[in-house]
Amino acid sequence: MTLASDQYPNDGELSPNARRMLELRDVVLLEWGRRLRTTVKEAEHLAHPILINTFPSLYDNIAEAITPGHPRSTDTETNTVAAEHGGERARLTNYNAQAVVSEYQLLRWTIFDVLKEHGVQLNGDEYHSINVLIDNSIRDAINAFALAQLALRERFVAALTHDLRNPLATAVAAADLIKHSSDPEHMKSLADRIISNLGRMDGMIQTLLDAMVFQTGDRLNLRFEPFDMLELTQEVADQFASIHGALFEVHGTAVHGYWDRDALRRCIENLAGNAVKHGAQGRPVRFSVNTLHERVMISVHNEGESIPPDEMESVFQVFRRAVSAKEGGSRGWGIGLPYVRSVVESHGGSVDVDSTAQRGTTFIIDMPIDARPFQYAPTLE
Repeated sequence: MTLASDQYPNDGELSPNARRMLELRDVVLLEWGRRLRTTVKEAEHLAHPILINTFPSLYDNIAEAITPGHPRSTDTETNTVAAEHGGERARLTNYNAQAVVSEYQLLRWTIFDVLKEHGVQLNGDEYHSINVLIDNSIRDAINAFALAQLALRERFVAALTHDLRNPLATAVAAADLIKHSSDPEHMKSLADRIISNLGRMDGMIQTLLDAMVFQTGDRLNLRFEPFDMLELTQEVADQFASIHGALFEVHGTAVHGYWDRDALRRCIENLAGNAVKHGAQGRPVRFSVNTLHERVMISVHNEGESIPPDEMESVFQVFRRAVSAKEGGSRGWGIGLPYVRSVVESHGGSVDVDSTAQRGTTFIIDMPIDARPFQYAPTLE
């Protein structure tokens, strides 16, 4: 069994039903995907890695949460799995809020049905934990979905305002000059300039209105090529080991796909650098590379002080850092993590955070193995 979202080392503490849930993860998720495509029209034609999204991580969290005494609880404030799912649905699909809610409702009943079919008998506490965690995830996903849609609408207005400003200013200046000119040829030239710029404005308005709102942001210039993500991760680990010593462990399997190698190298370097700066001194930094459902997951884990729940989003905002990092005099959380999010979103993926004092802090890059079809997907950065 491979946990999709957590590097908490004591997975042997999981209860028998939790371990059985993990064994049935692919069965549950494939059945959930089948039900989703047949009941939610917005999901009918989604590519599988976009359809499955962060649900493997969510499922693993549920399995952990039903174990009595496990550090994973039904409170979703210690991770961003559901929030990232909501943001991706806003950016990469034509979902509405009802479709997002339906996904979680279908997951709930698919879990119960599949477990029952395979002879797994849940007790009252386990049913309660599953329901509470899914309900909390719905809340997080819908909040993120609404915020992402608002951000995309604001970017649409900003793009429209910015792009129209130059031709409008040129047309106004030409009209003002006409008032002070008596030369017919000069006036005709100025009128032609006005007509030309008004034509530019009309063309831009039509283009912006016809295009999907998702396509309104500036994009990173990415160059996609085939390579092995485990090999790249090992290179970064070796690079950091040559500077900081033998603190770096790499686990996982080779995953060959299509991504921008240089950009993702910078992403992993940023996450590794943060793990060194903000992790417990002298404690291991663990890298993991795995694949599930045509997606690759690269995680970087450090032990030490956690990121407070109310600061998890701020670390991804440009020039913002966690309060604990500022108070500790640590440099970082300024530009690196926003860059990581922007790169990963440009690959059709997302960056999850999982952080508590017991489990440590894990940043998870979660994206399609072949990112080429999603290189024009919008980002929120």
